[in-house]
Amino acid sequence: MMRALLLLPSLLLALLAALTFAPPAHAEPADIDAAARGVVRVVILEPATPALMDFGLEDGDEGSAAEPPAPRPISHGTGFAVSPTQIVTNAHVVMQARSDDRLRIGIVPGDGAESTYARLVQFSPRADLALIEITGDLRLPPLTLAGQRPSGGEATAVGYPMNVDRAQGLEIGDIIRSQPAVKSRGFLSGERPSREFDTLLHTAPIARGNSGGPLLDGCGRVLGVNSFGADSEGADAEFYFAVSNRELLPFLEAADITPRVNAGPCRSLAELDADERERLEREQAAAQAELAGRSEAQREKLARAQLEAEQSVQAERENRMALALVALLAALVCAFIAWQRWSRDQADDEPEDLEGEEDVYAPPARDGVMIALAVASVALALGAVALFLTRPGLDAIDRRVAAVMAEPEEDGAAGEAEMAGTLTLSCRLQPERSRITGDPAQTVDFEWTPDGCVNGRTQYGSAAGDWSRVFVPNEEAVVSINRYAPDSRTYTVDRYLLGRTAMSAAREARGAYTPPSCESDDAASKLGDLQGAVLSKLPDSPNERLVYACEVIGK
Repeated sequence: MMRALLLLPSLLLALLAALTFAPPAHAEPADIDAAARGVVRVVILEPATPALMDFGLEDGDEGSAAEPPAPRPISHGTGFAVSPTQIVTNAHVVMQARSDDRLRIGIVPGDGAESTYARLVQFSPRADLALIEITGDLRLPPLTLAGQRPSGGEATAVGYPMNVDRAQGLEIGDIIRSQPAVKSRGFLSGERPSREFDTLLHTAPIARGNSGGPLLDGCGRVLGVNSFGADSEGADAEFYFAVSNRELLPFLEAADITPRVNAGPCRSLAELDADERERLEREQAAAQAELAGRSEAQREKLARAQLEAEQSVQAERENRMALALVALLAALVCAFIAWQRWSRDQADDEPEDLEGEEDVYAPPARDGVMIALAVASVALALGAVALFLTRPGLDAIDRRVAAVMAEPEEDGAAGEAEMAGTLTLSCRLQPERSRITGDPAQTVDFEWTPDGCVNGRTQYGSAAGDWSRVFVPNEEAVVSINRYAPDSRTYTVDRYLLGRTAMSAAREARGAYTPPSCESDDAASKLGDLQGAVLSKLPDSPNERLVYACEVIGK
């Protein structure tokens, strides 16, 4: 099923030179393994005598052991999932089944799952592409397509080369048994459009049986569909061709398929961690500079508060003492005037000694003004004493300085208020801080409470100051660890793309406990301990890390 092309020696030399200067891009084995979960062997079967009764294909009521004879494989290729039930392969892999109604298309997954049948739904001989759909219960993890045109670097071919089967002593009947796909590494060597369709040229070894398998970049994203190789006649370097995504994407669009596409750069976790360390160092340096600036501002604030307190206290002391003196002088004036009026009234009201008249004494009339002056004098004297006694002492300076320094900053007060209640957060993906191998959501919105309850129903666990929740779905072969850091308002999702055995172990560990509800006592601490059972089943590093920056949008 492999077509051959003869390349001119001059073309080979030019391509080898391009390969020599191609920039290195090291593939992540975990990402290649994750992509291989969705790679299957595509087998063309025909009715035959009962030679292979244990084929195990499932297609509703077809292919059961009670319906001999079992189908006989006559050829095979490779395919990969672009949705849980739809598989891309080469047109020439399924050409026989399209032209002969007796033939069936079998799907043999590489992870030990049950084999099944598929039907042809889209066919393009011009681009050497075909789309088949699973008719049984098998579900596959779809691969992600690279959205950018590759310019060089490593490439990995994944598939089922027939020469490897022969080297293992396998016969044609053995290909219906589940086998892990073969991975071979090489380099992208440039673009080489053929007369019929756009292709990528590469050096990742493929052979008969690899047809229809994916050519992957270092992050496990599909660059193209392996189709054929160059005939080196045993003397020249080997080159191979893959149908590029320029052909694959329009083909899938015509079939109403929306694949997962990622146009971001392929970055390793080591690069991401190094960039994150540099970012943290920059933030720490900025925080230290800000702290130093705040310290200087605090010193300036203290000096200013001290000066203002001294000036205000001194001014108040002087003002009160002056007012007390004025009040005392006013009291003396009032007292003197009152005494003068009293003395005059006493003299004017002295009784005269008249002869022949009865001696009658009449008391002096009260002088209302004199009384008012006397009362005013006493009041002013008391006021002067009060003003003098209540003048601020020198210790008031320290109290006023302390009051000014204790006033909270506006931002700090707002932050403390936000930390104390439920927050509605909108988080946006930060591609420069993320390792993206799929097609993730660009925004995530949720409500967060200080005790780790999300959206009022999902409790997050707390361990070593880290808020996290482990999700182990039954429908998808992936484990996610979602984390939220309230201090930095950072939401992080680590995704582990696991094989069949590892996923079963994670599901078993997850099924052994029931997460506590948000309302239960000490829920966060309990869940933090329970999740350790799942975490112990995961690889050291995730396949994908998504980092979101969050902001408060409401309360």
